[in-house]
Amino acid sequence: MQFDSFLFLIFWLIVLALHYSIRNWRTQKIVLLIASYLFYAAWNLPFVVLLWISTTVDFFLAKTMAAAKSQERRKGLLTISLLVNLGFLGFFKYADFLNQSFAGLLGLAGINYQPLPLGIVLPIGISFYTFQTLSYTLDVYQRKTPAETSFLDFSLFVTFFPQLVAGPIVRAPQFLPQCKAPQKATSQQFVWGLTLFLFGIFAKAILADTALAPVVDQIYATPSAFVAQDVWLGVLAFSGQIFFDFAGYSLCAIGAALTLGFSLPDNFHCPYGALGFSDFWKRWHISLSSWLRDYLYFSLGGSRGKPVRTVFNLVLVMILGGLWHGAAWTFAVWGCLHGLFLVIEHGIKQVTSYRPLGLAPKLVLIVLTFLLVSLTWIPFRAQGFDNLAAILGALTNTTGSSELGMLSRIVVVTVMATTLIWHIVSRDIRLEQRFDSFSPMVKTSLVALLMVCVGIFSTGDSRAFIYFQF
Repeated sequence: MQFDSFLFLIFWLIVLALHYSIRNWRTQKIVLLIASYLFYAAWNLPFVVLLWISTTVDFFLAKTMAAAKSQERRKGLLTISLLVNLGFLGFFKYADFLNQSFAGLLGLAGINYQPLPLGIVLPIGISFYTFQTLSYTLDVYQRKTPAETSFLDFSLFVTFFPQLVAGPIVRAPQFLPQCKAPQKATSQQFVWGLTLFLFGIFAKAILADTALAPVVDQIYATPSAFVAQDVWLGVLAFSGQIFFDFAGYSLCAIGAALTLGFSLPDNFHCPYGALGFSDFWKRWHISLSSWLRDYLYFSLGGSRGKPVRTVFNLVLVMILGGLWHGAAWTFAVWGCLHGLFLVIEHGIKQVTSYRPLGLAPKLVLIVLTFLLVSLTWIPFRAQGFDNLAAILGALTNTTGSSELGMLSRIVVVTVMATTLIWHIVSRDIRLEQRFDSFSPMVKTSLVALLMVCVGIFSTGDSRAFIYFQF
């Protein structure tokens, strides 16, 4: 049940109708919880049980942990939570990967081992809701947040359908307080939520799927067949595709939640206007990057130790962040590259004094960061190391026999240039601020225009959101 499907539209309208027609707040929450489980069941019914187990285990473990006086008992309960949650995630997401990797290691030792694929189906959203429940348990253990006493509220926190399958990864203090009082959107919130949802569909269906994805698919399928300039366009096009696809989902999730009166945290803020890699990770997949920082990087010691320890922590966290995205070594390479760039940036800051940058140096740094980030997306998109090597080799290819059509080139250049300019101009401005400055007529016209554009220019070829596979 994708956000850009007719089925979801019907589902959403029914949920809205029930939410605003029911008076009792507890009943409203029960309806939202049932709707969230139905939404998840539409993807794969058996995995509803897995979601329920994860919810139940963390709710009762956290309650018991909060009441426990012995630190040893608290540690034991936390260990159980980690084993259950990471055990589920490890089995469903990484068992086949580890099996194949083990076979590869044996092959290096001259031992021929050909394991059969385990054929394990990955439960959609497991990486997201696992991190969400883990953050809650860790916060309760560290006494940063009290244990939730309402199983209904906690269940809704874990399963709330707008953000269930691909985030944002919500923290308990961001959501649970909203469950304590009736939530209904004001007319302004409802219009803004609807606008965000339409922006998300526009970004996903038109910019990611229609404008950029066909070019990316062509280039990555047979990179050696294209001349270098077209391969570079394909690389830049994927930078746009992954942004509009994932940011589009986040906008849809935040917008759908807002129409119900719930606020979700921002997940993107002009990442291609970033001044360096550390700034990029403050703007890209914000809910994941802050999770990795707070629960992994700081737990390892952050940058408080010796320089070599800081380097180790940065690279390790980013490699693990890469593997969180997918069970393949190419994702580890992607994470490692980001870790190395963060290390280089950290080292430069350590040996230079801070001086505010002028406009020209800022623009140069933004464009350089964008190009480097675009290059790091290559292993993220590549289908294995052979494909990765082919793409890298084709970046200097002068003998390709195929070329992108002129229209495809114009579309990619136009979309990516506009995106980069937009991110630069708006890097310090929230989208909501711009929208609030518009008159009611302009707001209405914008919503109508988005509806028309989605209706006219969407191809109807609904691709799954890229982050659904994670």
